[in-house]
Amino acid sequence: MHKALQWSLEQEGAVKCSLCNHRCTIKEGKTGICGVRLNQGDILYATTYGRVSAEAVDPIEKKPLYHFLPGTLSYSLGSIGCNFHCEHCQNWHISRAGRDAPGLRELSPEDGVRRAREAGCASISWTYNEPTIWHEYALDMGTCARKEGLATVYVTNGYITEEALRELSPMLQAYRVDIKSFSEDFYKKVCGARLEPVLNSAVLARELGMHVEVVNLVIPGMNDSPDETGALIRWIVEHLGESTPVHFTRFHPDYHMKDRNATPIQVLERIYRQAKELGLRYPYLGNVFPHPFESTYCPRCGALCIERRGFSTVIRNLSGHSCTSCGERIEYVETQG
Repeated sequence: MHKALQWSLEQEGAVKCSLCNHRCTIKEGKTGICGVRLNQGDILYATTYGRVSAEAVDPIEKKPLYHFLPGTLSYSLGSIGCNFHCEHCQNWHISRAGRDAPGLRELSPEDGVRRAREAGCASISWTYNEPTIWHEYALDMGTCARKEGLATVYVTNGYITEEALRELSPMLQAYRVDIKSFSEDFYKKVCGARLEPVLNSAVLARELGMHVEVVNLVIPGMNDSPDETGALIRWIVEHLGESTPVHFTRFHPDYHMKDRNATPIQVLERIYRQAKELGLRYPYLGNVFPHPFESTYCPRCGALCIERRGFSTVIRNLSGHSCTSCGERIEYVETQG
C-alpha cells in the first residue's frame, strides 16, 4: 500500500480525507465511499496505487476530447472503485469492484510513461473509473509524463476538492468533466453526490489553465427537459465560456437503469440546436456515430473544419487555427504545451 495525500488525523481511530467532496471521516480498518482509501493505524493509504484494471491506446476523441490534440492517441489507464454510485454506470464491473478484486496488474508510473511513448501516444489519460481516487498515482505518473513531453488528461466526474485539484494543476492539462445533470435532486438520487462541487471544480480547472470539455449524458425523462438543458447551457456559457466544447451524448440502458430506452436522436438534435441558439460555439453529439454533429464547424460561416466519423478525425478547412473560408479563429489545443 502507498501512503495517501490529502488527509488529516481527525481523532484517535479516525482520519478525514480531503481528496473528494464527500470528505469522508474514515474509522480504523475502514475505507471511504470510494472503497479504496483505507485507514490503517491512523494513516490513510491509497490501496490502488500502481494497480491497473484497464489499459488501452485510444484515440483522444474517445475520451471524448475534440479540441485537445485532435487526431492523436492517448495512453489510457483505469483501476477500480469510484466515489459516485451512478445507477447507469457503464463501467460498473470496475467502479464497484472491491480493492481485492482479481485481475489487477502492477504498473509503475515510470513504466506507464515508457509504454505511452512506445505506443506513439501524445498523452496519458486516467479514465474508465474515477481518476480522483487514484490521486497519488496519477500525480506521480503525470509529473513524469510532462518531463517526457506527454500531455495529461483526467476523464472525471468532477467531485475533486479544491485543494486536491490545485495539487494536480502543475501536471494536469486537460479536464474532461461529466456534468451529469443540472439538478441537485438527480445527483442525490442517481449518483449519491451533489451538483455544486462539480460545477465549482470545472470553474477552478479553467481558472488553473486546464483545457476543459464537458459531457452531459442525456437520459430520457430524467435530465432531458428543455428547461434543464437550457439552464445547463446558460451556466456553461457564463462560467466556462462560449468556446467550451460540450458533448451531449446518447444514453444506452445499463447496470441498474435498464428500464429506460436509448435517447432518441431527435432529442439530442433539439439540444444541439438549443445550444447553438444560446451561444455555445462548439456543441457536439456523442454515441450517435455516424452523425454530422460529431464534427467541428466554423461558428461564423459554418464551414466544416474538423470532420469526424466515429473516432476518425480529418482536418479540413483550417490553416493553423483559422477557418480558411472566413478567417474565424477555431479554438483548440494542438501541442502539449
